Amino acid sequence: MQIQNVLAQMRALAQSGRVENAAPVAEPQGAAGQDEDFAAKLRDAIRDVNEIQQESSSMQTRFELGDNNVSLPQVMVAMNRSSIAFEAANQVRNRLLSAYQEVMSMQV
Repeated sequence: MQIQNVLAQMRALAQSGRVENAAPVAEPQGAAGQDEDFAAKLRDAIRDVNEIQQESSSMQTRFELGDNNVSLPQVMVAMNRSSIAFEAANQVRNRLLSAYQEVMSMQV
C-alpha cells in the first residue's frame, strides 16, 4: 500500500505543476546545452511513465465497467508494464539522489 501513497503524491505533484514550474537552478557557463538535453530527456521519461500509468488505469476502469474491447490479460499486462516503468523511474531517482549526495559530501 505504500506504493499507492507514492503514486498519489506523484500524481498530485504532476497535476499541481509544481515540478515543471519550479524556478530554474543557475547553470554553469558552457554546459547549458548538455543540461537542457538531460533535463528534457528526464522530463520526457517521467511523462512517459505517467502516460503508461494513466493508460493502465484507464484500461482497468474500462474492464471493471464491462468494456468488451478490453480483456483481463490486456489489463494485467498494462498493470505490469506500469509497475515496471515506475520501478525503473524510481531506480533512476535513487541513483541520481545517491550521486548528488556523493558530490555534496566531497571535500573542496
